[in-house]
Amino acid sequence: MVSKNANGLPKLPLRLSPLQIIGLRAPSQGDWSRLRALQYSDLHRASILRLAAHGMAAILVTTLYAGTLPAWILGGWLVMVAASLFHMSRVDRTFADIAKRTMSHQEFNRQAIAVGLCGVPWVIALLFFPGQGTTAEHFGLWTLASMLIAGAGASTNAAPISTVVFDLVVGVAGAASFVVSGDYLFAIASIAFLLAIVSAAVESARTHLSAKIAEAGVAEKDEVVSLLLREFEEKESDWLWQVDNNRRLRSVSPRFAYALGREPSEVEGERFIRLIAGDSFDTGDISRTLNDLAERLKRRESFSNLMVQANVAGQRRWWELSGTPMRDDSGSYIGFRGVGSDVTEQRDRDDKIAYLARYDTLTGLPNRLMLTEALGEALRYSEQWKTRCAFLMIDLDRFKSVNDSLGHQVGDRLLAKVSERLSGVTSENTRCGRLGGDEFAVVIRDASDRGFVDDIARGIIEQLSQPYIVDNHTLYIGASVGSAIGPRDGNSVETLMRNADLALYRAKDEGGGMHFNYVPSLHADAEERRTLELSLRNAIGKEELELNFQPVVNARTEEVVSFEALLRWNSSEHGFVSPGKFIPLAEDTRLIVPIGTWVLQEACRTAVRWPDDIKVAVNVSGEQLLERDFTANVVKALADSGLPAHRLEVEVTESVFLRDGRLANQTLEEILALGCSIALDDFGTGYSSLGYLRDLRFSTIKVDRSFVQGASCDSQESLAIIRAVVAMASSLEMTTTAEGVETAEQAAMIRELGCTKIQGFYFGRPMTTADAHVLVTKRRAA
Repeated sequence: MVSKNANGLPKLPLRLSPLQIIGLRAPSQGDWSRLRALQYSDLHRASILRLAAHGMAAILVTTLYAGTLPAWILGGWLVMVAASLFHMSRVDRTFADIAKRTMSHQEFNRQAIAVGLCGVPWVIALLFFPGQGTTAEHFGLWTLASMLIAGAGASTNAAPISTVVFDLVVGVAGAASFVVSGDYLFAIASIAFLLAIVSAAVESARTHLSAKIAEAGVAEKDEVVSLLLREFEEKESDWLWQVDNNRRLRSVSPRFAYALGREPSEVEGERFIRLIAGDSFDTGDISRTLNDLAERLKRRESFSNLMVQANVAGQRRWWELSGTPMRDDSGSYIGFRGVGSDVTEQRDRDDKIAYLARYDTLTGLPNRLMLTEALGEALRYSEQWKTRCAFLMIDLDRFKSVNDSLGHQVGDRLLAKVSERLSGVTSENTRCGRLGGDEFAVVIRDASDRGFVDDIARGIIEQLSQPYIVDNHTLYIGASVGSAIGPRDGNSVETLMRNADLALYRAKDEGGGMHFNYVPSLHADAEERRTLELSLRNAIGKEELELNFQPVVNARTEEVVSFEALLRWNSSEHGFVSPGKFIPLAEDTRLIVPIGTWVLQEACRTAVRWPDDIKVAVNVSGEQLLERDFTANVVKALADSGLPAHRLEVEVTESVFLRDGRLANQTLEEILALGCSIALDDFGTGYSSLGYLRDLRFSTIKVDRSFVQGASCDSQESLAIIRAVVAMASSLEMTTTAEGVETAEQAAMIRELGCTKIQGFYFGRPMTTADAHVLVTKRRAA
């Protein structure tokens, strides 16, 4: 198979059949049009010579037959010759620019036809003139025709089809003329002469075409070299370098000297490696890349795009070098020559990109990708040495409230301080990084010591729970840790990370600030949570949710003044599910929003059947309150049920103000504008900010059951808190509701402390809608 150059043309040696050279068949490789263009590029230069030869031969024929043929015949024949030659010259001139373009089949055919037309007058002369003259004149005519045949073979090798067409047309006519005159020997000789001329013309055309292709190849290489040299000259950061067989610099170019920060004369003859190594050469602290370069020079092997760390004027630079050994005419090694380029900026850019791909930009700790790679390496280490590794997932407790209350900028600075403390965990055996958000992780390569993981986890919790000073704010957060041991708890990165996440979820579920190891039962818990979530999504449609109502009574008269609506779920798949289990699940999955809307509507429909002076209280989560259409849902629930707005009390906790205090205040103001009342639930157990009470007109403050239980056990702190809440509520013209009252003694104590309303088992447990209706009906009847 013939290889091709960049132009698609066959490279030498050119193996083409005669038909392919003539142009009657396309080459097996390469482009026919481009090949013909190279072949015909010199055709127009031989046009004048062909015209002169044909003209002179035509004049000689006229002279030869002047006394034999009538003048009008010779004159007409001359006109025919002149017309054919004129047409051929016009066609030839169209090929003057053929070297700059390709040739079409139409042009090829037109030129062949023009040559054929030039042969027609000679065919007429050879077939008809001999019969009018003598044998000598016949041989004279054939002599002139054979000269034109030979001349065509010699002068039109640029267009072999011209030779073939003209020689065959005229030659066959000449042979036929001898057959007619009975000179068979001369007819055979003419045919032999014709074949020899055509064969020689084809070989001459082969040589001409080969020369043209070689010339085109050289021109193309010259163009490529010129382009590379021009590009080299334009790129000021590139240079040429050359060393002798002792690796000393020779013929130092100005650009290379400039890259070294020296003059060419200063570095001429200096040792190459010593020069670019700088001060590190004397100390012996040569970089690995320079050692690699020295070895390649020593082995006298070519190299390309070798990255080398150079020390230029005390600065670290990165050079990209290519080089090849030089040899003299006898083949002896005389040194190296090559090119170089300063790629420091590009290398720094690449290093920065690589850093960003593997490190967290905020904290500077390894990111998820790098931690994943480290855990994979730890698992391979454990398998090789039959040890154990560990993966710890860390989640910050109460970080979200800091982010929501003080803003993301403070949150980011806090994360940076957290990362500083976690960096103390890093060692040869451990690697700490950030997974994203407020989640971090630690990879322990060798965790064979069973207590090591617990010690690391306790140390992390203790360190991260210490106070932080950020922008003059004293912040308190904590940490929860979940861990999984490999390969015991998983022999793959994905499995180990998932199991550590399950352990972390358990730690968070238990209140945070603790460490949990993975146990197989967590999978069952996770599966239960998954199936519970799936069932909860369908609970409303299956009518599995229902409301219970717990009475709230006047502390003095013990008359029912309101009911708190409490959600219950009796699942067809899971049975009765505790609110403590499914309410947090609903909040985590945002199912609390549609469920809360249903509770609001159902509570209003139930309360409208009670006496007009009894209210209904509905607990609203932060997820619900921060929905843009929450106020519209309240309006719809009141309108659909017909319940007056003053009979609906919305209960919220302080946590709703931590996520988006502005939006929470705006929404509650809109609810107050409707005529509804607002109760602040669990006051004293959370953040207990008096700013909430100042900014919003709450109707009721609810005292948490933990303070009621503490007060009943003579806890002075609980008693003081209840008295303070009652006094504050009284001064702000708010009522107070004590939760969790279970005995007569507790009820009496609450009355004495001044609470205005009481809620608890002593006055009634949560009851069904029917029981609540019966209760208020009997109380009013009595």
